[in-house]
Amino acid sequence: MDNTRLDGIAAALDALAAAGGGRSPEALTPAELVAVNNAFGALKRQVDAAFTPVAAEIARQSRVELGKDSLAKKQGFRSPVALIQATTGSTVGEAIKLVQVGEATAPRMSLTGESLPAKHPHVADGVTSGGLGVTAASAIVSLLDRVAPRTALADRDEAERKLVALAPGLRADELARLIARTEAFLDPDGVEPRHEEARAERHLDIIERDGRLRFSGEVDVESGAPIKAAIEGIVSQTLRRNHDADDATRDQRSIKQMRADALVAICRHAIGCEELPTGPTTTVIVQMTLDQLRTEIGAVTIDGIDQPIPAGAVRRLACDLQVIPAVLGSDSAVLDWGRDKRGFTRAQKLAIALRDQGCACCGAPPSWTEVHHIRWWKRHGGRTDLSNGVLLCVACHHRLHDDGWEIEVDGVGIDGVGIDARVWFIPPPWIDRDRTPRPGARQRCSIAA
Repeated sequence: MDNTRLDGIAAALDALAAAGGGRSPEALTPAELVAVNNAFGALKRQVDAAFTPVAAEIARQSRVELGKDSLAKKQGFRSPVALIQATTGSTVGEAIKLVQVGEATAPRMSLTGESLPAKHPHVADGVTSGGLGVTAASAIVSLLDRVAPRTALADRDEAERKLVALAPGLRADELARLIARTEAFLDPDGVEPRHEEARAERHLDIIERDGRLRFSGEVDVESGAPIKAAIEGIVSQTLRRNHDADDATRDQRSIKQMRADALVAICRHAIGCEELPTGPTTTVIVQMTLDQLRTEIGAVTIDGIDQPIPAGAVRRLACDLQVIPAVLGSDSAVLDWGRDKRGFTRAQKLAIALRDQGCACCGAPPSWTEVHHIRWWKRHGGRTDLSNGVLLCVACHHRLHDDGWEIEVDGVGIDGVGIDARVWFIPPPWIDRDRTPRPGARQRCSIAA
């Protein structure tokens, strides 16, 4: 066992002991509890980093060609993954990731005996340092291996470096969004065949069982975008009403129940005359360049959906849906209102959504958000202009407001806000005494940010 890896575990244990001081969780202050949580995260990453080469070696000594001499079979297991899963108490998926990352980050040797770096050196550095967890490392390795036959080595190396820097601290959904958009960036020619494959496999099963109807299936992004937009348009209006309601009038349904009821409302509207309460926020917004609109070449994104789609699919979407291809630079809507109007218009929200792609703080879908003044309209005399607007969900808006966070935007463009402008959230001193700016959700999930 490499002593360096064991030293990392020892250092993480020391940091954990210092953060908690040997006291029970109930006795810790909020700041100490956060420090202990961070220390446990660092310890888990260090332990996983130390175990990945062990998992890879177990897999090497359990190769299929070894037959009955396989290490795993000698221990009574059908595969190295089963052996690791049983001894660590992990799931099959977790064991597979340990082996995968171990193999991808292990030093190699050429046929002539020359030492070679790991297959994925940036991932190896991130895992060894304890900054990159095994789950994120596995997602990056899978992506790079998947696009390897169709991409240049230099492009993959640069993408790997950026992904390793961006991945730590991301939630699972943010990591998935980052991976999906990086794949479209590295392999734009692969977007179309992947999209067509997903479209060919679309399906919906409806089964009646135990007095209930069970729906299961999946659709491609082009088909699913209007479904998602319509359902979340209804849900978002309920959430907004809940914010201003008291306990007696607040809607007590869960988000999943609201989605199910929204689907019911849509279907009832389709076969009857009831009014569908989607409101003006139910719009499919597709982000694309003017060249992509003209040539139908390249990958474009739909607000609120991680997976890019081919540009050619936009024309099919636009045939019978309320689809806005956001090509920028239109003179048909007034986008800046100065001090004459307090509330942001729908046109302004669509423009700001091009930059933020959802809640600028947590990444919630655009349909869950409203535009809020960065400099308050009443207290600070803030203007109702694009450069002074930010897209926030209700929860983030009130948390940032109540806790004293500040918001800054850089990279402002000639139209008041460029689509590449970056949103930064500055914590109050009681959260971070240095007040280090934290990147917005879009920056956290894009290698181009």
